[in-house]
Amino acid sequence: MNSRTFLICLIFIEISTCKIVLPMINDFVEHYNKTQIVLGFVCRKNDALKLVKHFSKKLHQVKAVSVDTRELPYPIPPTYVTFVLDGQCSGAKHLLLRADAERLFATPFKWIVSYDYSYDVADLIENFTELNLLVDSDVTVAIMENRETFSLQKIYKRHVNGSMLVENIGNWTKRHGFVDNGYEKIIYKRRRDLKKTILNSCIVITNNDSLNHLTDKRDIHIDSIAKVNYVLVEHLSDTVNAVLNYSVRGTWGYKNNESKWSGMIGELTRNEADIGGTALFLTSDRIEIIDYIAMTTPTRSKFIFRQPKLSYVANVFTLPFDGLVWASTCALLLIMAMVLYVVVKWEWKKKKYVEIANESNDIEIPNSWVEVTFTTVAVLCQQGSSSIPFSIPGRITLIFLLVSLMFLYTSYSANIVALLQSSSNSIQTLQDILHSRLDVGVDNTVFNHFYFPNATEPVRRALYLQKVAPPGQKPKFYSIDEGIRRMREGLFAFHVETGPGYKFVSETFQEHEKCGLQEIQFLQVPDPWLAIQKNSSYKKMLKVGLRLLQENGIQGREVGLIYTKKPQCLSMGSSFISVGLVDCYPAAVVLAGGLGAAVMVLLLEIYVNHRLKYYSRKWRRNKRIRQ
Repeated sequence: MNSRTFLICLIFIEISTCKIVLPMINDFVEHYNKTQIVLGFVCRKNDALKLVKHFSKKLHQVKAVSVDTRELPYPIPPTYVTFVLDGQCSGAKHLLLRADAERLFATPFKWIVSYDYSYDVADLIENFTELNLLVDSDVTVAIMENRETFSLQKIYKRHVNGSMLVENIGNWTKRHGFVDNGYEKIIYKRRRDLKKTILNSCIVITNNDSLNHLTDKRDIHIDSIAKVNYVLVEHLSDTVNAVLNYSVRGTWGYKNNESKWSGMIGELTRNEADIGGTALFLTSDRIEIIDYIAMTTPTRSKFIFRQPKLSYVANVFTLPFDGLVWASTCALLLIMAMVLYVVVKWEWKKKKYVEIANESNDIEIPNSWVEVTFTTVAVLCQQGSSSIPFSIPGRITLIFLLVSLMFLYTSYSANIVALLQSSSNSIQTLQDILHSRLDVGVDNTVFNHFYFPNATEPVRRALYLQKVAPPGQKPKFYSIDEGIRRMREGLFAFHVETGPGYKFVSETFQEHEKCGLQEIQFLQVPDPWLAIQKNSSYKKMLKVGLRLLQENGIQGREVGLIYTKKPQCLSMGSSFISVGLVDCYPAAVVLAGGLGAAVMVLLLEIYVNHRLKYYSRKWRRNKRIRQ
């Protein structure tokens, strides 16, 4: 037994020909698949007994409901449901209108409406003209040709205001059962040729001049998403052989204070447009009112910025060595200074007892720990020493200190040169941007003006209030060329759609400037999707058509012609980068600190000298007075 649950809703107002109708219905349902639940709408108890008796032999559950019930029950789950109706009954048309009002002719429901041999197809079509039997409907009309034969036709419309179309799918005989004529079983394949049916499509254009360049690939950075999707929707209309009637809106659509939608979404919700011709973001509030069918434009809006130089976010003068090397260097200096001090101390002590001639005429290191400290610091800074020990052990110590620090200094200098030309990858999140020295700008588009002021997440909200629109300042919404120009100058993050943004980067940046570009996403939405009316009858065929465009490479080609990918870094480190004052900031701080300390000590010395002279004069004056 099939694990899936199927449901037949049998709607019989009169069953006068049960001996032939019920077997025909049974065979036709078996043609779809096995059935497990039957729900019958009947007008007489006798009809209900006949239904239960006939179908309970194969089905697990049979339920009969009076046709006079006020509400048509909506089967749950609605998948694989077949309604069966005796079309000759007096209340059949009213029942069909009620079913149409509750969208029971839409996919995935199936219908079988039976008539006796006194009817023909042309007369019966008039009974269905007022109904919305669109391309996704599955309504079968079974007309009795004689006591043992039914002819079977499926009827539908290509559009709400279109004429009714008839598909002959086969016949049923009492002897041979259901015999089809080889028709295509999949509905969207059988009806995908819309025969130039006019479908309404709404596109979003933010620059009126874009209407003149939807297909010529000019100014592709303006309304890029509209131009890509316009071409794709045109290809889509070719796959279903439809004609598109376009309307233009200036916005995708947002809910106003009256809970009404504007722009393209407004047209879709009011059934004015069949297809949204411009892809839009997939958000939770839009899912309830429109259907998304395919992701057509793999692009996102992000903050793009050049990674700041390492010296802008860290002290490069402490980065060449890790903590262990710095500790080892300090320990080496301390040990060598102590050894040198002991040697100098021993030299001057020995000089008291032994006469030693200084043949080199070099100045000897005085017997003072201050002088030994200054000598060690001078050697560390590769400034040499103005005085040297006069004993062999002392000179060996000094040479060892010079050679050791020479290697350390060489490694340190080489790392400094590399670090001064390096960029930092410390900015990885929106919070890093918020607390960094980067200035921020946003592309001047409709959706950015909506999403940024309405951001509720704390970091995003703070980023907008502190960086994009600080109090008392004009909000920083720029055109693409202005934003990319500021980004090239550095220390500027620009929120822009990546495709148009990288087009300007490729055209204006030098090759070495394309290295170190960083992206951080602000909008919490996936790539844009194409949308249609909610529960549209064209949903299946349009989804399949877009998938064919993707599989055949047409979508990739059209996207590649409009959207520019992130430039590759091909000349990393091949250009000269000048060192600015900011790069030398820590060294400047040390120099300024030293100068400040020197001035303070000088002033202190002057003050102390002045006070000593004052007290000396005062003491001498008092001494003369006492004498």
